[in-house]
Amino acid sequence: MIGDRRGQAVPLHLALTVVALSLLVVALGVVGASLALERRQASADVAALAGAEALRLGGGTEAARAKGLAVAASNGMGADVTVPDSAAPMPVRVRVVVREPIKVGAGGLTIAIPARREAEAIVSAPFGLDVDPGPGDYPGPFAWRQGRPMRPDVAEAFDRLLGAARQAGRSLLINSAWRSSSEQARLFAAHPDPRWVARPGRSLHRLGTELDLGPPAAWSWLAANAGRFGFIKRYSWEPWHFGFTRSPGSTSVGWGAGARSGRRSRAHGGSLPAWVPPRFSPMILRASIAHGVSASVLAAQIRAESDFDPGTVSSAGAQGISQLMPDESRRFGVDPFDPAAAIDAQARLMRELLARFGSVPLALAAYNAGPNAVARCGCIPPYPETRAYVARIVGWLDGRDTRAGPPVRLVA
Repeated sequence: MIGDRRGQAVPLHLALTVVALSLLVVALGVVGASLALERRQASADVAALAGAEALRLGGGTEAARAKGLAVAASNGMGADVTVPDSAAPMPVRVRVVVREPIKVGAGGLTIAIPARREAEAIVSAPFGLDVDPGPGDYPGPFAWRQGRPMRPDVAEAFDRLLGAARQAGRSLLINSAWRSSSEQARLFAAHPDPRWVARPGRSLHRLGTELDLGPPAAWSWLAANAGRFGFIKRYSWEPWHFGFTRSPGSTSVGWGAGARSGRRSRAHGGSLPAWVPPRFSPMILRASIAHGVSASVLAAQIRAESDFDPGTVSSAGAQGISQLMPDESRRFGVDPFDPAAAIDAQARLMRELLARFGSVPLALAAYNAGPNAVARCGCIPPYPETRAYVARIVGWLDGRDTRAGPPVRLVA
């Protein structure tokens, strides 16, 4: 009887072993499939970025397509690469679709599972494309998002807003951004109702700070979240209209007479980061209110320049807490080693640079490398020191440390 029972147990054990091995194979197949999908997505991402970079460097659409295909192939992936023709409006999006199937199993039991993965990289238009600012309009430089021009700092803030929207499962479309006064005049002539279309010369769109966003399904999310990224809903009757309010230097965002009177000090930089030494906080706030430049920008700039050491002298001859050059100290009539006077001069100089370039990153670059270097390219000059300087300050303003972002970015 015992032998009979043992004989009956052997097939049972074998069956259980076969089931266990089958489950293990299935589990390994699931894990392998998941890793394979990740690999295909990474290949699509890298191929899209490579194609976009080739396009940005002037290689043309065929060179961009060939580069994307070559990078996908180097990762063992077949792909389709789509690049708009050279007449397409900026920004240009390079799209890559990887369709390499996933093979699961072994031997005669191998099956191929369809595995489609997509990526899209964007090439922003260079600054200074053909736009026609009128008197009182923001004159550039411009950054472009979804084919719409705006101030570069607004574009950077929109990128962060778009990223958060995607994480929340929302899509965002830019229906309008910078508009010249002449374009506004045409719109007003077609719809002469100032409640819906501002009169020429009165629209904030001409200052490059305003975005009309859609689709309507995103409006409630924007109303609840846009403020985290520096945007406010301008008018209660326009749920699509959001204005950027963080950059100084523009009366449209509160840096005019109201700021100088002190009524807006807290709303526009009156709260300083915790790393600012208490001794210097009143000096920074006074300069901010007097000249309409964000106190946080001034503080982060001082941190990068001297780390709040009033006695610092650089190898290039820059002096004091704000690292003013001797000719700048003479022009503003200040002692660069007097912190209060130096910070006030720093704010005055930044006000000039912001008025000239209309962008916090460009003004910071001009402070570091000189305004002529920025004016020549309409960009942050390709000097490692300057790019690191701007990236460091922008990172502190965002509450993080960062490096300058690439001119080509994944967008999907």
